[in-house]
Amino acid sequence: MHLRRSRGGLVAVATAAALTLAACGSDEGTDTAAEGESAADGDAAAAEETEGSADESAEDGGEEAASGTVEVTDFQGTVEVPVPAERIMVTDNRVVRAMDEWGVEIVAAPLDIFPGDLSYASDDAVTNLGNHGEPDLEAIVAADPDLVLTGYRFQDYYGDIQDLAPDAAIVDTTTDYENAPLDEELIRQLELVGQSLQHEDEAQAMIDEFNASIDAATQAYDSEQTVMGLLTSGGDISYVAPVTGRSIGPVFEVLGLTPALEQEGGDSGHGDDISVEAIAEANPDWLVVMDRDAAIAAEGDEYSSAEELIAESEALQNVTAVRSGNIVYLPADFYLTEDMQAYTELFNSMAQAMGSAR
Repeated sequence: MHLRRSRGGLVAVATAAALTLAACGSDEGTDTAAEGESAADGDAAAAEETEGSADESAEDGGEEAASGTVEVTDFQGTVEVPVPAERIMVTDNRVVRAMDEWGVEIVAAPLDIFPGDLSYASDDAVTNLGNHGEPDLEAIVAADPDLVLTGYRFQDYYGDIQDLAPDAAIVDTTTDYENAPLDEELIRQLELVGQSLQHEDEAQAMIDEFNASIDAATQAYDSEQTVMGLLTSGGDISYVAPVTGRSIGPVFEVLGLTPALEQEGGDSGHGDDISVEAIAEANPDWLVVMDRDAAIAAEGDEYSSAEELIAESEALQNVTAVRSGNIVYLPADFYLTEDMQAYTELFNSMAQAMGSAR
């Protein structure tokens, strides 16, 4: 820009000189003016050439900056991730929905433990690794990933993945709810995925929605009211311990919920045995319930839903939460997702229900 302004100044000076000397009728003045104009044009051409070269260099530099590697910090330490990664494999069900929403293409995944409505489920180019119980690990060799996002149910296979994909960058997306709050870990996890895939802006947008849902639920909740978490599966109702219990437990700490029962849990995966009489005695003002079977039952299978189990239990009908209709159910596919989006939906549901009840 500075060179272009200089060009304008040179042209103005040359023109003024030409007019002055022409008025004197001097041939020599005319020649001088012509030389001045020629010099100005030469300077301008040089300026434009220099600026053009600078623009080309900037474009080349931008392309170089967009490729190479980026260093991220995961559950294991630091990892050099290829940018952009060309063959991506993902095993963590808690990050795959974000990747699908961002339009990230993948080459392999354990589709059997992922939600069925993902675009990957119908993509023939995606190698199905099965499930975490009996995964087809040998398929990883054929998939030949250069970036692997793995963790949670596949955490025990970290070493196997290293052996089978020795040239891949492996990012451990595992969260540590035992030593850090749920919200902090979900944010750390999504930021990690966003950095690894160069989708930081999209990740931040999800984080902003997540934080807003926490604020909404916190403001709607009356801390004088007690809350109990329940999990239903196989026709049974189980107790979810505050803080440590599966899925619902960490919510108590995030939202500052007052437990109706502070009994420690032993089974963080499937809830702990509890009698309906014990639930009735605790008499919670609110119930937060996860229907595990809703996510894993095959299409056409018959099972008793959480709503049916609670409605059909005579012992629960006088519980304040049941009598008042103060029951919040987790999204039906929560057991297969357990991601930031699922918690955002849950918190928004709690905010709406609790806000309406006040």
